[in-house]
Amino acid sequence: MSQGPRSGLAAVSSALLAMSRHLEVRDVLKTIVASARELLDAQYAALGVPDDHGGFAQFVVDGVSDAQWKAIGPLPRQHGILAAMLHEATPERLADVRKDPRFEGWPSAHPDLVDFLGLPIRDGDEVIGALFLANKNCPKPEGSCGFTEEDEELLSILAQHAAIALTNARLYERSRELTIAEERSRLAHELHDAVSQKLFSLRLTAQAAAALVDRDPSRAKGELHQVAVLAAEAADELRAAVVELRPAALDEDGLTATLRTHVQVLDRAHTARVTFAARSFRALPAAQEEAMLRVAQEALHNALRHSGAAHVDVTVDRCGSGAVLRVTDDGSGFEPKAIRRAGRHLGLVSMRDRTNGVGGTLTVESAPGKGTTIEMEVPGG
Repeated sequence: MSQGPRSGLAAVSSALLAMSRHLEVRDVLKTIVASARELLDAQYAALGVPDDHGGFAQFVVDGVSDAQWKAIGPLPRQHGILAAMLHEATPERLADVRKDPRFEGWPSAHPDLVDFLGLPIRDGDEVIGALFLANKNCPKPEGSCGFTEEDEELLSILAQHAAIALTNARLYERSRELTIAEERSRLAHELHDAVSQKLFSLRLTAQAAAALVDRDPSRAKGELHQVAVLAAEAADELRAAVVELRPAALDEDGLTATLRTHVQVLDRAHTARVTFAARSFRALPAAQEEAMLRVAQEALHNALRHSGAAHVDVTVDRCGSGAVLRVTDDGSGFEPKAIRRAGRHLGLVSMRDRTNGVGGTLTVESAPGKGTTIEMEVPGG
């Protein structure tokens, strides 16, 4: 009797440590669900965060493949047993969820759930989520629930700490949102000042060129060259400011979907063929995903603007608990020995800084006439 609780508490401790490693809400939710399923040895686990409109602001599952989840369709509404946990704030332990009078069915692609354990996640008097598991991996006599009272107690401990982790993550994200808002305001002022000055100089230089074109073509040519320089500088100022703003798509869709969309847009906008593939990629903490996106954007910009490539290939692969990003082009390439000189022009300094900032490594392979490969490897969370 004493051995079970000790091993159970050790598993809870491991789960709590896993939750404490993350500050992003999305990462915390995924960790809670995965920890709960492993802790109670269930086939399926899910966590729903309710919205104010009868649905769920977020709904995270574990034990269901991406293809299955896509086939299931829209997120569930707050009804049946889910609603009972949210509105009545009571635990539910059932031998067969399908026989409960509150059961209202599920989509045809939904996995078949039988025994069920669910608990509300509470922050004081507020229910901030519902955590539930189904199909305990154990022998079950007919009509009995595989989940025990001890399982309910363990899940209750996990749910209490999940509430703390989730609340802390929300506070962190709100703090970060305020910081981002302040940073956006600062960037807007800097962008306005820097680009306005460049555009003012650009306009004056263009006017001077127009005045000289008839009486002094040679000087007019010099002024037009300066126009091109100023225009390039203004474009760089814009790109440098815009690239600092984290795209909302990354928060909503994750790295692979955001990169795929970005690549599709570039493929349509440029004569070069731009392709993307993700192989066995697993979601990473938000900081790693943002760094990978930024490095990919910089590498793509270089390949499409400077290399003369006909084909640019972007891949994201799983690498242990982390991932590796590769951006490969068949363009003009450059001499690696000149990388110090080319580094700032090609944004390599920025790419290395972003990579180092998340504990990753950046490798640059290139040769004149042989194209370039930028490889970024990052650890998992």
